[in-house]
Amino acid sequence: MISQPLTAVSAQLAAKKISSVELTQVHIARTRAVEPRIGAFNSSDETAALAQARASDERRAAGKSLGPLDGIPIGLKDIISVKDQPLTASSKILASYISPYDATVTRKLREAGAVFWGRLNLDEFAMGSSTENSAFHPTNNPYDLTRVAGGSSGGSAAAVAAGEVTASLGTDTGGSIRQPASFCNLVGLKPTYGLVSRYGVSAYASSLDQVGPIGRTVEDVALMLAAIAGHDPLDSTSILSEATDYRAALAAKKGPWRLGIPKEYFGEGLDPEVAAAVQSAVDFYKNLGCEIREISLPHTEYGIAVYYIIATAECSSNMARFDGIRYGHRSPRATDAVDIYAKSRAEGFGEEVKRRIILGTYVLSSGYYDAYYLRAQKVRTLIRQDFIDAYKQVDAIITPTAPTPAFLKDSHKTPLETYLGDIYTIGVNMAGLPGLSMPCGFTKAGLPVGVQLIGQPFREADLLAIAHAYDSAHQWSQRLPNL
Repeated sequence: MISQPLTAVSAQLAAKKISSVELTQVHIARTRAVEPRIGAFNSSDETAALAQARASDERRAAGKSLGPLDGIPIGLKDIISVKDQPLTASSKILASYISPYDATVTRKLREAGAVFWGRLNLDEFAMGSSTENSAFHPTNNPYDLTRVAGGSSGGSAAAVAAGEVTASLGTDTGGSIRQPASFCNLVGLKPTYGLVSRYGVSAYASSLDQVGPIGRTVEDVALMLAAIAGHDPLDSTSILSEATDYRAALAAKKGPWRLGIPKEYFGEGLDPEVAAAVQSAVDFYKNLGCEIREISLPHTEYGIAVYYIIATAECSSNMARFDGIRYGHRSPRATDAVDIYAKSRAEGFGEEVKRRIILGTYVLSSGYYDAYYLRAQKVRTLIRQDFIDAYKQVDAIITPTAPTPAFLKDSHKTPLETYLGDIYTIGVNMAGLPGLSMPCGFTKAGLPVGVQLIGQPFREADLLAIAHAYDSAHQWSQRLPNL
């Protein structure tokens, strides 16, 4: 049962070939065996997981299954609230915090019968692209333990790739689901902004953050999305939308499609092996009868600068709540109210979080707001318009997910080196679009490569169908890490 797609495991549960308790015990044992080498988990609760599994088995025995996710061990990024479980955001400032309520996505998965196994590691407060910024420990790539698993949802990807959970949830602010999925030979989906509730998810950059699923196949991700999508009155950015059976849409929606290749995404900095693997995916679609068009997204070159102005500005605002007064770490060395603020935040936040708070505070400050933040928002509008114009010509856009395969740990000596790796993913968040990464090959060194598909707003069913056409015709998900 280890490392099988969610759909296969679900079918075996439905056929009563295995019980949820047995399945959960298998994943607990697997976690014990490989976790010391992977570092995907921040915490876990065997007692709670097995209790949920027993409840699932009792429902099935009574003929009251809650659906395809009932009894499936799912991991959650440690930035998503689960009642009575730790929520650390991989930060010292929340190291002892226990969530008093469920996030909406947690509640929805609970209602679908999922078994929660593990709080998964991340870059602190989702600020990073390697999971090296976790306050607790880095996460290693199951395909090469000397390399990163990606970030910020590195734990969410590594846990699935290593067979510790069947599927997981991550969050994506600038590529934090798609890039780890690419590095770990998985499928990761960042939904349209507003399709999935952010209530109960610790915020990094509120206009960019989205919760999304990571799984072995496009079909797995479709099942997960159907469970968590939908309007939530507790999230003011949540959009009214009808429930959709995304898995059924995979077969119902047929091509050929018009796919756009942005010329700005295939230039300097793209690893030749990554380019070749992505080109093979493009060739597959061409042979399928799809029309392949070169398009232009002319404001791509401004993406990194604009993203790291807007994201850090929102970070500065959101991180203000961690003040040492209401909850979280309070410095024992503080002597007065000002000391509590200063020392608690200095001790609780890591270097990358501090860097982004300082940068965000700077671009929002008097005399610089218009020059940086306001101008960045205007360019963000132009970036979104680039995509809108492109969709007058094509149904979806196909690009590399990341310019390189997973890089060696500690190999990026400056933050800018890491930031530049987000070049192909950040536009999706700034434009509020759905984006999906799926496996498309391996390098000569055995490192996974991902191809990204970018869809039209709230057209996840179409995006998943396009991705499924490729994913179902290849067997990349069956190439497992040697652990």
